[in-house]
Amino acid sequence: MPPQGLLVIAAYMPASWQVRIVDENIAPATEAELTWADAVMISGMHIQAPQIRDIHRRAKLAGKVTALGGPSVSAEPEMYPEFDYLHLGELGDGTDRLVAQLDASVAPPQAQIRFENNDRLPLSDFPIPAYDLIPLKSYLMCTLQFSSGCPYRCEFCDIPGLYGRQPRLKTPQQITAELDAMCRQKGHPSTVYFVDDNFIGNRKATRDMLPHLVQWQEQHAYPIQFACEATLNIAKQTETLKLMRAAQFVGMFVGIETPEADALVAMRKEQNNAVPMLQSIKTLNDYGLEVTSGIILGLDTDSDDTESRLKDFIELSKIPMLTINLLQALPKTPLWDRLERDGRLDSDEKRESNVRFLRPYDEVVAMWRRSIAYANDPERLFSRFQHQVDATFANRLIPPASGKLTWSNLSGAAVMAFRIVLYLGILADYRRPFWRAIHYALRRGKIEAVFGISFVAYHLIEFTREALRGEQNASFYSQARMERSQRRFLWRQEEETLFT
Repeated sequence: MPPQGLLVIAAYMPASWQVRIVDENIAPATEAELTWADAVMISGMHIQAPQIRDIHRRAKLAGKVTALGGPSVSAEPEMYPEFDYLHLGELGDGTDRLVAQLDASVAPPQAQIRFENNDRLPLSDFPIPAYDLIPLKSYLMCTLQFSSGCPYRCEFCDIPGLYGRQPRLKTPQQITAELDAMCRQKGHPSTVYFVDDNFIGNRKATRDMLPHLVQWQEQHAYPIQFACEATLNIAKQTETLKLMRAAQFVGMFVGIETPEADALVAMRKEQNNAVPMLQSIKTLNDYGLEVTSGIILGLDTDSDDTESRLKDFIELSKIPMLTINLLQALPKTPLWDRLERDGRLDSDEKRESNVRFLRPYDEVVAMWRRSIAYANDPERLFSRFQHQVDATFANRLIPPASGKLTWSNLSGAAVMAFRIVLYLGILADYRRPFWRAIHYALRRGKIEAVFGISFVAYHLIEFTREALRGEQNASFYSQARMERSQRRFLWRQEEETLFT
């Protein structure tokens, strides 16, 4: 996905400024780009901290002033003493002061200066993100933001601390205008992910916005399908689910975290107990929504039965994609505060989590490895995807084909199909369960589903195998994993240079 925050910041900058966006998920900033700039403005998450510092180092070698914003520095500004300017929080009066400072001078200040917002810019005043500054064809999905903030207070989550519990909103007209801007770009992806922390943070606003989305789809022959993140209690909101199906929502990330009801109460996520969990998942599937689940291991409530209960849940829920992580304490969360009081935070970067678990550390990590090996075993994984063909994909809206019959989509699909056949159908040692699931989907006319099944399964299987070899970490927030990833990234650069 493209970096939504940077796209908004770029669009907000003064019209007299010349702005370039470099997304280092695609390619690193070149020496020429750094030389061109007067100021280098950086954004990132905690997991990207080593890369953030590396960009700063390169910018300084080029003699540039640096400014850092985004969720990582907003949560823990003390992590970044080396930057010239820190921008804390979302768009607002602090942004305007930073712009004025850089307009006055691009010479580095004598000491670090922090710009914190006293007044946040209403989302209804946000500009259309600068989609024209990035190659949208390089992404699997586009991104869109409708709201910011979440009313719930899950112990491990930093969203209420960063963005508030009262969701702030864009207007429906902003959403459709942003879709228009995306679709003007050649080769834009056909899937858009709502990056809201909770798509139903304000239930009424979401329900009122969705008819505008349906109307936009009908007017443009359904060129886009949507995905989002929401709490599991959305299963009770059948009117919203009907509208989401009509707007062609096809996927939803749900932070299920654990199938154990007492653990959900302990982490203050009682909303997941509002409706029986398996019934909620079936309801979402009935409206054509494929569920992706977040799962956390290493909770204080984990017991000898936790692993077996998780495996039972995997079998019963038939959720194909589960992001199974170890618990990690983030700054500005109740979990961080509690563990800090109890002396249970550990900053050792060699550990797979910064939490001192109540159960033995090695035992928890071993449970994680066994759990992902079980969940992403190719036979089980493709079997769950095969189940989705009838349980979920068959329940989706069938839009007119004209909206997606573009040269860009067709050529992209041809390239993807070639790679799928080569890497999964011929070279993979799990090609038998792959062909079984693909044949099942094709017989039922679910051609588009074949692509999703294939590339998701491929990456889950490869990630699991890397993790079992010790090349991936049990937490997506771990710095140790980033350092290994950075080494692989540099190795790829060297390899590409040699072949060039």
